[in-house]
Amino acid sequence: MSSVVNSERIPNNVDLASDKKLQRALEAWQPRFIDWWKEMGPEGFQEDQIYLRTAVSVDHEGWAHFDYVKMPDYRWGIFLTDPVADRKIGFGDHMGEPVWQSVPGEFRNVLRRLVVTQGDTEPASVEQQRLLGQSCPSLYDLRNLFQVNVEEGRHLWAMVYLLHSYFGRDGREEAEALLERRSGNPDKPRILGAFNEPCQNWLSFFMFTYFTDRDGKYQLLALAESGFDPLARTTRFMLTEEAHHMFVGETGILRIVQRTAELMKKNKNEDARAEGGIDLPTMQKYLNFWYSVSLDLFGGEISSNAANFFASSLKGRAKEESYEDHRAVDGIYAMDVPVSAGPGVVSGFRREEVPLRNAMNEVLRDEYIEDAQRGVDKWNRALAEAGIAYKLKLPSRRFHRRTGIYGGLCFDVEGNAITKEEWERRRDEWMPSEADEAYVKSLMTAPIYDAKLMANWIAPPKHGIKGRPVDFEYVKRTA
Repeated sequence: MSSVVNSERIPNNVDLASDKKLQRALEAWQPRFIDWWKEMGPEGFQEDQIYLRTAVSVDHEGWAHFDYVKMPDYRWGIFLTDPVADRKIGFGDHMGEPVWQSVPGEFRNVLRRLVVTQGDTEPASVEQQRLLGQSCPSLYDLRNLFQVNVEEGRHLWAMVYLLHSYFGRDGREEAEALLERRSGNPDKPRILGAFNEPCQNWLSFFMFTYFTDRDGKYQLLALAESGFDPLARTTRFMLTEEAHHMFVGETGILRIVQRTAELMKKNKNEDARAEGGIDLPTMQKYLNFWYSVSLDLFGGEISSNAANFFASSLKGRAKEESYEDHRAVDGIYAMDVPVSAGPGVVSGFRREEVPLRNAMNEVLRDEYIEDAQRGVDKWNRALAEAGIAYKLKLPSRRFHRRTGIYGGLCFDVEGNAITKEEWERRRDEWMPSEADEAYVKSLMTAPIYDAKLMANWIAPPKHGIKGRPVDFEYVKRTA
């Protein structure tokens, strides 16, 4: 097992010190990253001591060290899982060949695009969440927010390392651009739509970390199969951190569900809002929104880019070893494609057999949907145990889509085609309205910085972090 060198300016397990040119380039990029972090990272908490975990090794057992640290002093670094001896490419046209340790010239541009697109999501989420600390429901949750943030920052480092190491001048320019784009900025937005959406309250944060970070999980799983070994090894380590982000989302929503059920029982009309909680229909609207924008992140259902990524052995399927046919040359994927009867109007669907390689985005989306359902089932079990009949539900994959075969078309949450006029009339029935946003925000106007307190709208977690109690002082405020 390779060890992490934490004594260097940039912690790493890639023997960075042996490549002085690369080391100097990354050390020159580092101050710009810190400047970005101070400008666009969590606002108002840069001098606080946060109980964070930091990577000290890359094995699955005890890879993290927990201690207090100021976020600007966090030991971001470059960590790759250990190489697999004699690893062979496991899919696509190059299946069976030795994995690549350098970038094949014919794939240089497309591989750089994959790295940049993945890398752009990491700082974007930090930017989206930068003000949430000022309305935190507890110190436990505040610390979890910051852990997610610093790990997204480290994931950015992982992608920047690849750009600097393997893509020359173009890579260095792309690394600079990653710090120049801004989430939601109309002139320099982030590359993918979901990462330009406002995330201004904790209900959105928990939905984001459950649904949008889960897309990240599946993109990383697909890239972890890559024939370009440095990318595969980088993303495999990132997955160990991504799991915590989804845990934050899943348990955060579960705790809201549990508290809402308690407040409903307390009220004679089962009105959670009357008791200062988040009612279940509002929760469903936020679920509808973040789930649908996360579905778009997988790309079009029928995609020549996806086919080329797979054929070139650059991006596989999640857990490729679970499939029998790793070349996917002759396979098909049957899907219902909407038939247009005019701009934005759907008259019906036709069954289309799509070459499997062209449907790889949809294969990945299928896995995601099945995985996302598990959390929804858990939340519904909590409601049932509390005697609440209401059930949260994933909307149809056709609902509120902006890309792919459903992009720009109107469907209800069940997937039935509707007119644009009906969509506009019923939008607030399915999506957070201005009134919903105002109400949720009204619950989160004052942060909870007392370790023994918890906001009224969320239940406490069952356990604290790393054996610490729930009311541990996870954040030591300086102000």
